[in-house]
Parts: sequence; C-alpha cells; structure tokens
Amino acid sequence: MTLSIPELPLLTLSDDELALINVLRADMLRDRWSLLLRDAYFNGEQLVRDLGISIPPQLKGLHTVIGWPRVGVESLEERLDLEAFRWADGSDSSELAEIAEANDLFDESSLAHLDALVYGREYLAVGSGDCGTPDCPPLISAESPLDMTVMWDARIRMSTAALRECAADTFVDSGPEERMLVLYLPDQTVMALPTESGGWEVVDRDIHNLGMVPVVRMANRQRTADRVGKSEITPEVMSITDAACRRLMGMEVAAEFFGAPQRYILGASESAFQDAEGNPLDAWATYIGRMLGLERDEDGNIPTVGQFPAHDPSGMTKIIDLYARIMSSQFGLPPHMLGYTTDNPASADAIRSTEAKLVKRSERRIRRFGAAWQQAMRLALWVRDGEPPDKTRRIETVWRNPATPTVAAQADATVKLVQAGILPADSDVTLEMAGLSEGQRQRVRADRVRANGTAVLDRLAALGAPSDQVPPPEVGSGDVNL
Repeated sequence: MTLSIPELPLLTLSDDELALINVLRADMLRDRWSLLLRDAYFNGEQLVRDLGISIPPQLKGLHTVIGWPRVGVESLEERLDLEAFRWADGSDSSELAEIAEANDLFDESSLAHLDALVYGREYLAVGSGDCGTPDCPPLISAESPLDMTVMWDARIRMSTAALRECAADTFVDSGPEERMLVLYLPDQTVMALPTESGGWEVVDRDIHNLGMVPVVRMANRQRTADRVGKSEITPEVMSITDAACRRLMGMEVAAEFFGAPQRYILGASESAFQDAEGNPLDAWATYIGRMLGLERDEDGNIPTVGQFPAHDPSGMTKIIDLYARIMSSQFGLPPHMLGYTTDNPASADAIRSTEAKLVKRSERRIRRFGAAWQQAMRLALWVRDGEPPDKTRRIETVWRNPATPTVAAQADATVKLVQAGILPADSDVTLEMAGLSEGQRQRVRADRVRANGTAVLDRLAALGAPSDQVPPPEVGSGDVNL
C-alpha cells in the first residue's frame, strides 16, 4: 500500500504566491537605481559629470558639494510635526495615544516624512506586537521603498499585495548576509527564506484574515496617472545642483592657478634662475626668492618685471547666486535659506510673504500624510481588537502649525475670537489656536480640573459639609460641577 503525503502549505509557497513575489521583486529592483540617485543628491554624494574642458587632469579627483537638495527637503520636512491622534467626536483618545507612544510614532513620523519627500513614497506596515503578551500593543513600522513595494489598486485606493525584503536575522537565527522576504496578503502575512536550490522556504504564516493588506503607502506629489509618488528632488533640482557644483569646481581650479599672481621678467640673465652653485632653481623658489632682487645685465639695463591681472571670482559668484534664486523657486523657499543675500535685508513681513508657498506646500503634505497615518492607526486598532473600528468614528491627526506666526499674533487672534463669542474660553480648540502643543494642552486641562475640584471643596466647606465625604475630582474627566 502506497501512502501519499500531501504538500504542506505551511512550508511551501503556492504558484500564485511565487508569481506575485517575482512581480513585486522586479518592481522593487527596477526603481531602486532611481531611488538611490535621489538619496545620493540628498546626501551630497552624487558624481558631477565633468565636461572635460576646464578641469585639468591633475584635479580630476576634486569633488565639490553644494547641499541645496538637503536644505530644500529638510526645510519642508521640518514643518511637518505630528503631535497627537484623537477621535473626531471628542471622546477619550488614550487608546490612540498608547499605540502611538508604544511605537514612538511622534519621533518615527519625521523619518517617514523625510523618506517620503526624498524617495517620493514611504510605507507603514502594521502587525501584531512582539512582546509575547496578550495585551501587547500592535506594531506600526515605517519601511523604506528601497526594501519594500506594493501592488496598488487605484480604484479602491488600497494595496492588494506588498513585499518587503530585509535581513533575515531580524526574524530568525541566521547569518546577517541572508535575505528574507515578507509577503503581505489580504488574509495572511508570509515570511520566507531563500534555499540553496534557489527557491523559498516558508518559516512563518500569520493568518490574520483582515481582508486587506496591512500596509499603507504614504505617497508624495501624486497624480491621477501616477499614484506611486514623486520625489521633491526633481530633475530640475538635480540639474541646477550639478551646474552649481561645476561652478564651485571652476572656482577651486581658478584658485589653484591664480592664487599666486603670475609674473613675467624681460631682459634677465640666466644667472637669475640659478643658485650659488649654478644649479637651476625650481619655479617656486624663483618666484619667492631671486625675483625680489635682480642684477643689471652686461649693458647696465635693469630687467623689466611685471604681473598679469589676478583672476576675479565675482563672475562665478554671480552665476551661483543666479542658481540659488532658480533653486529657491523650485523648492518654494525664500532665497536667503539657500545663501542668497542682498545689500538691503528683507523685512519680517517680506520674509513671511516669501514663505507663503512653503507653508502651502506643507499644508498639502499634512493632508496627504495625515490620511496615511489615520489609516495606519485604524489598522492598528483592527489588529489589536480583532474587528474593524466603527466607521462612524473618525480619527484625526494633530499637527503643529506649519506657518511661523508670532506668539503675539496667535494670542491676539484667539482673544478676538473668544471676545466675539465664536470660541468658548475653556475650549480645547482655543488652546490649540493659541499655539499650545498637545502636551501643554493636556497640562492646562489637568490644571483646570484641579482648580475646579478645589473650588468645589471650598464651596462645600463653606456650607459645612465634611471634607472626607467629598470624592476627589478625576483628572481628565472634564469639568467638575456642583
């Protein structure tokens, strides 16, 4: 009797999974060169193409760097400060704060935003926690597009599959050089290691049955025909950066050639270029030594000594200033952020007006990135509770104001709204408009509860009620009414 042992799905990949992995890996490898190029410009490590005209062979190794791509991207990212998550209906948001703090999202968010601006996209992967306890908070991690890609459905605006390639020792006890694939599917997450035969061995399957891929894409500068996203380091930015680097290199070459003014001598004897033993002097010794005192020739004439005009670098500096103004228009930055200055410094109002475009770009990124963080937080609640959150309850992301208003201007506008009766004085919205951070607003709310509780105790004491029979106020429970 012959027994056939069925193939275990836990240890092998299906044909559909293998085909999906091949498609996603090809997509990830195809875009990696373009992503690494943007990364090189951001880090100042790009290779500037030499035109082979003005750079001598001795200076081929000279490398000049101008950090405008980093300045432009970081100036935008520095205005995207995620502060808190909250329920739109105003209910207690402590569960959202717990998940965010457990994943250090308020610090990790800046890394995710920076990658999204440099590469054009970033991914937020959601999964169960690794602490091994039932009450372990879900895990939200920001993943680089260098190591991850998704298959996107533009109609439903969701990913249908995702693939991440990472170091295997992150999950299992194996060599640090071995790579591991993590395939995200709507019903499960599959982790596989490469085999010696060139295939893949499944090491774990997490059957979550969410019905959707637990990966959110944070895309930058999307278009209807291109949902993947585009980098802030555009071809125009790279071209201007290369041109400015070549001008800087030209200034370095000019400094080498014309740092010491070129001189000429007419009518000098051969002995002027020899030492006491009659040996020829090198060029530098001649330049700094004997040329300071020359003898008359046999006819008694004094040799004529002159100097060629020194090189004036102001022409190249003007060109670099022109590049700075062009670059400022590409990034929407005030020119002074790129080092361009004028004899008449701009006023404070003029500086704020030049930042208007940067502020608007920041507000657009806040709306786009905020939607991704909200979706990631809903997935985290789904993973934690085992059921999707109520669709009627909407999650909001709280961001710091990307503009730079003065404290006096914010306070004045808030006071006018309160005096006009548009906002109540004790509203959390009033504190937010006044410019207080989420932590400061929480402290103000706690102080109000304590102050109200003390007022209640004082009133009860005036009425003769024993203080030990009055329950203490609960911090965070709202106003205390008598």
